[in-house]
Amino acid sequence: MIDAMPNQLFVEIPFVENPIYEQIIQDIGSHKFSIIDHFFSSETVSHLRKSLFDKHEEDRFKKAAIGNRVNELIIKSIRGDHILWIDEAKTNPAEDLFFDQINDLVAYLNRTCFMGILNKEFHYALYPKGTFYKRHIDTFQNDDRRKLSFVCYLNTEDWKPENGGELVLYLDDNGVETEKIIYPFPGRIVVFESQIIEHEVKPVETERLSITGWFKTR
Repeated sequence: MIDAMPNQLFVEIPFVENPIYEQIIQDIGSHKFSIIDHFFSSETVSHLRKSLFDKHEEDRFKKAAIGNRVNELIIKSIRGDHILWIDEAKTNPAEDLFFDQINDLVAYLNRTCFMGILNKEFHYALYPKGTFYKRHIDTFQNDDRRKLSFVCYLNTEDWKPENGGELVLYLDDNGVETEKIIYPFPGRIVVFESQIIEHEVKPVETERLSITGWFKTR
């Protein structure tokens, strides 16, 4: 008979509560969105901003469309940003830093909230001066897998509210619509329920940079 392996080999690593992740969970549970400043360090934001600019200079961005990849239409009167999808299997060191933290967040959400997040997708977004994104919702008639929308801002440290490009969330406050205005300060993230909250990006006065993405269920 083969002896059983020592019990200590099966000791489970204790769960460590993350206060930032818990704040996101609490916020979404109470009002369907969360705003966290300095989610990414200034160093990580700087590396990601450089990565965005490097790839933009290589002319790898394209004009963003409305609809999903099955039904894409480019309509400048609705949105004017330029995007580049990020392939997690082909990341650079800056993007590795990004996905390390994103994957940690997803694992935490799945473990503590049983959200069932199975996939995620992200793209760089560059809004040139004068562009915007009209009011919309982040789900499609032919694809409702998006659970949470995620935005991380990569603007410079001297970003000012008068630069424009603020995100506006349209919220239901007991049957009364209210607006939540969010300025795109560097390192700030916004997470909100994709199938519930309509939102828009106001016209940009100074080039606006971000990574936008979605956490998706089955």
